Amino acid sequence: MNTLSYKTVSANKATVSKEWVLVDADGQTLGRLASKIAKLIRGKHKPNFTPHVDCGDNVVVINAEKINLTGKKWTDKSYIRHTGYPGGQRSLTATEMFEKDPTRLVEKAVKGMLPKNILGSALFRNLYVYAGSEHNHEAQSPKAINLNDLK
Repeated sequence: MNTLSYKTVSANKATVSKEWVLVDADGQTLGRLASKIAKLIRGKHKPNFTPHVDCGDNVVVINAEKINLTGKKWTDKSYIRHTGYPGGQRSLTATEMFEKDPTRLVEKAVKGMLPKNILGSALFRNLYVYAGSEHNHEAQSPKAINLNDLK
């Protein structure tokens, strides 16, 4: 028996196969949606997943304005940022952020689930979120998937 017949395959930039995926956020819960999107962007659903390589898919999210939050998160969940100046801490509730831009809720949730390094920044550029059902990526012909079918 040849003992070298089983080799661990490590993906790199040349061998990775990236696809375009369309996700409909209509009626989805924010955190559950974001964790599945992060898994798609990272590439953890693929058999040749490599932790240090961008081997995930490009994800287009539509209908971000129809997202759900459970419990009292619309009023109690706060998003905190700092201007960099003394006393410059600012906060918004989920409702206030949703009224300004509904796509930012999904973007912030997904970004928090990606690695906090250069790879995470590169992965985040593979996410495209739109409030309505129209998007600018018809030329890439994204494949619509049902997130409930993913593990």
